[in-house]
Amino acid sequence: MKHTFTDLKNKVVLLTGGNGFFGKQICYAFLKSGSKVILLDIKKRKLNHKNVFFFKCDITSEKEINSIATKISKKFKRIDILINNAANNYSPSKNKTNKKQFNLENFDKKLWDKDLHVSLTGAFLCTKIFGKIMSTKNKGNIINISSDLGIISPDQRLYSDFVKPVSYSVVKHGIIGLTKYTATYWADKNIRCNCFAPGGIYNKQPKNFLNKLKKLIPLNRMAKKNEYNDTMLFLASKASSYINGSTIVVDGGRTIL
Repeated sequence: MKHTFTDLKNKVVLLTGGNGFFGKQICYAFLKSGSKVILLDIKKRKLNHKNVFFFKCDITSEKEINSIATKISKKFKRIDILINNAANNYSPSKNKTNKKQFNLENFDKKLWDKDLHVSLTGAFLCTKIFGKIMSTKNKGNIINISSDLGIISPDQRLYSDFVKPVSYSVVKHGIIGLTKYTATYWADKNIRCNCFAPGGIYNKQPKNFLNKLKKLIPLNRMAKKNEYNDTMLFLASKASSYINGSTIVVDGGRTIL
């Protein structure tokens, strides 16, 4: 059953990493609810919809974010919802020969720095700059995207020629800490901040990986595409008005085992 969050109509939603696999799902979910969606991404991709607005942006650059924030404030006058979604992800279907490179003992500091800059520094800068705009209006909603691997450690036994890198685990745990801090810092400004920790979404991953993973999930499957949309809309809407500083885990039960 699909739910309708009518209070999201005409809300201004700012989404980082809007061109990614999950980002596009989030974008369309808000568009269907009547929101105006501002996408920030390092790579431009045209979406033919009157309520989509794109800004090419390196979210690790405070200068670029400040410049875009000025433009957004001028055009929209406000930001209702900020979704910190941008992150470097590593999928076993796209990184089949990375085991040696991603082993902890071989992991390059340059890659570590890159991952932390995009996923944590980027979220910090966007929270700092766009959250300040919200604070001047005395209202706002920030949603940070973590992962079930922000609750538990990656199980390397799932992979053969792949290693989930240490940086991914650290940033997904770290974004939960940023959420808790933000939730208390701006509470007096009527700004809520919560974290969404989803499990993996099926996207034609290798069969061997899927068979191993399903055994770790009580529901015996990965999430389906668009299955998280209602949870995201719920966190953005007045239906979750008393939820603040929480991490909402939606993973088919994997992290409770």
